[in-house]
Amino acid sequence: MTKDECYYLGRVTKPFGFKGEMVLFLDVDSPDDYATLDSVFVEMKNGLVPYFIKSLRINGNKAVAMFEDLTAEQAAALAGHDMYLPLDLLPKLTGNQFYFHEVKGFRVVDDQYGDIGVIESIIEYPAQPLFQIMNGTTEILIPVIDQVIKEVDRDNKTIYISAPNGLIDLYMSENNN
Repeated sequence: MTKDECYYLGRVTKPFGFKGEMVLFLDVDSPDDYATLDSVFVEMKNGLVPYFIKSLRINGNKAVAMFEDLTAEQAAALAGHDMYLPLDLLPKLTGNQFYFHEVKGFRVVDDQYGDIGVIESIIEYPAQPLFQIMNGTTEILIPVIDQVIKEVDRDNKTIYISAPNGLIDLYMSENNN
């Protein structure tokens, strides 16, 4: 299993008690969806290593877990390592909800400008994420917010938007100078 086939779940943060339990940080919207998790992949120097979960107690975005067949010292050595799960375990989203990795390569069609390009990546800024759209050699950054996104058409790999007035002009006029 490679990182390209997985999504980031969170991090093993620190030992809990003296019996080999670990505190996990779950970087997910609905931590309770993971209450029946039976294994995780932990990123080590050699790649992703599977660890099977013996017990798991979730409290908010934190959990206390015990991994099978590990001594307290071996478990403690996992502190600070990132955890991943296979992409096929992600809950399916519908409507205008999407995972960032899912829309890379989608075409973006603005209600005023039409086809403005293809999503190269999603840049995650603290204030809000941005679509990085390439229109030839011109980069266009569009906020990923509900007010902008009008429709996600998964079948045709297209996202329909209504960009704020003047935003696309800003990028397109830079290219013409």
